[in-house]
Amino acid sequence: MDGQARAPAAGTVLNALANGTGSAFAIDEYTRATVSLDGSGTVEGTVAGDRDADTTLIEHCVETVVDRFGDGEGGSVRTESDVPMAAGLKSSSAAANATVLATLEALDAREALSRTEAARIGVDAAREAGVTVTGAFDDASASMLGGVTVTDNTTDELLARETVGWDVLVYTPPERAYSAEADVTRCRQLAPVADLIADLALDGAFARAMTVNGLAFCAALGFSADPLLEAMDAAAGVSLSGTGPSFTAVGERDALETVRERWAEREGSAWLTTTQTEGARLI
Repeated sequence: MDGQARAPAAGTVLNALANGTGSAFAIDEYTRATVSLDGSGTVEGTVAGDRDADTTLIEHCVETVVDRFGDGEGGSVRTESDVPMAAGLKSSSAAANATVLATLEALDAREALSRTEAARIGVDAAREAGVTVTGAFDDASASMLGGVTVTDNTTDELLARETVGWDVLVYTPPERAYSAEADVTRCRQLAPVADLIADLALDGAFARAMTVNGLAFCAALGFSADPLLEAMDAAAGVSLSGTGPSFTAVGERDALETVRERWAEREGSAWLTTTQTEGARLI
């Protein structure tokens, strides 16, 4: 009773902390999950390369799927990732999505849920594990479905999904930031601006929405806007990703190469990838 799956990371168009509406896009970097079920009745999780990692989320994802479609099985879940944790690149959503799909495969129940419904299982598990404030259905849906999505995170409703073909530049500083520790009160003061960003996203102006989001949430969360300013004259859109500390820029590859040269002078790493349109899948 084994299953394996992978799910892509994602970048932010609109952070849902302000008004409950969020938007994110999948990128071509992955978290993989391997699930092995047995009759033990308990689930043990591990994260490759990090013995001290909190495995509550992935364990709870397995337990939730087993409760719905299994018969009390336990076992193990192991994740490994190309995506840095606590960097604003939706590593938790990717881990949850991969774990849910791998568990469904282990139970031979992969046809029991649509992929949108499978994403909601991971979202509920993330809320119960306390690793998210909003539930992050925007992040989870982008990772599970691919492309760019717009969601109502208060109802876990998918408002829009589109396929995009961007090159993507990611800058990740050495520090880490945890979504559950974000200053929600300050973010909610951005609600009028977030309403405007949501309108842009629903009109398909994702890159413009990103840039406005980046300026607003850098101010609310206390990040320097300098990486945004260094990218604005070249990128189609640039934003703080999630609650930071990473930044993502989208646009033409040649233009992003110029931005990478600027970001590479900063401490941390700057790397190029692309959007991902297929979403999570079994491997």
